[in-house]
Amino acid sequence: MSQKLTHLKELESESIYVIREVAAQFEKPVLLFSGGKDSIVMAHLAYKAFYPAAIPFPFLHIDTGHNFEETIAFRDELVERLNIKLLVGSVQESIDSGRAVEEHGYNASRNKLQTVTLLDALAKYKFDAALGGARRDEEKARAKERFFSHRDEFGQWDPKNQRPELWNIFNGKKDLGEHFRVFPLSNWTEMDIWQYILLENIELPSLYYTHEREVFERDGVWLAAYPFMKLKSDEKVIRKRVRCRTIGDISCTGLTVSEAHSIEDIIDEIASSRVTERGGRADDKRSEAAMEDRKKAGYF
Repeated sequence: MSQKLTHLKELESESIYVIREVAAQFEKPVLLFSGGKDSIVMAHLAYKAFYPAAIPFPFLHIDTGHNFEETIAFRDELVERLNIKLLVGSVQESIDSGRAVEEHGYNASRNKLQTVTLLDALAKYKFDAALGGARRDEEKARAKERFFSHRDEFGQWDPKNQRPELWNIFNGKKDLGEHFRVFPLSNWTEMDIWQYILLENIELPSLYYTHEREVFERDGVWLAAYPFMKLKSDEKVIRKRVRCRTIGDISCTGLTVSEAHSIEDIIDEIASSRVTERGGRADDKRSEAAMEDRKKAGYF
């Protein structure tokens, strides 16, 4: 157990160092908050990084309008408890203003539309650094990312033109209009996240634990049944005991059939799983390079 705790504490120390570097190097940083476990851990680390002082930057949530109700309720409770200023970018407003075009059809999703809303919000508030909870073990495009990920004046990422990061030296130099995405959890794994949540007794939305929900199966993935989810003729809604392994827009968040009622149960479940964390994310299945294409365009 002592070795495990040392490993987690080393990861915690590294992440807190990166978060403090952001506060020191940038004028207007922001923490991107989705309400998922990784962004909740980020909020916890930011709290520890500056305690007893307040977290010196606001949180930004890009609301697709198709979020789980539990996610929004948890988000509001957390920012109130931490006394954090919350900014919300609305995908629905981007659609209404003509900045984004609503997808149609059975596989329609608002997940990709978040990019426009995010870039507009960063420009509106003139944020020069956006802290995100992405980890390198999540997906192959994520694995290419540096801690400090430079974005050009259009918010785009060039995976072939990244800055070297030697030891713990991070280069936040940028030109006017450019910004950085910063990923303090880069070296964490999904298992590290859950073990840290257990160690620190971090509260999570109920979605992560087993609950009964109306779902339907599509391409081997269970999805939540909502009025805006268009069903095919052979897809039937049933009630099933499921949980979320990762939380995003309802349209692309796959649900896991599970009986995990505690963090310990989830850790045991993940240890024996042969499916990756994002294996149920429909947005990653659109093409072989779906995530990388979205990131190049300015995605999280």
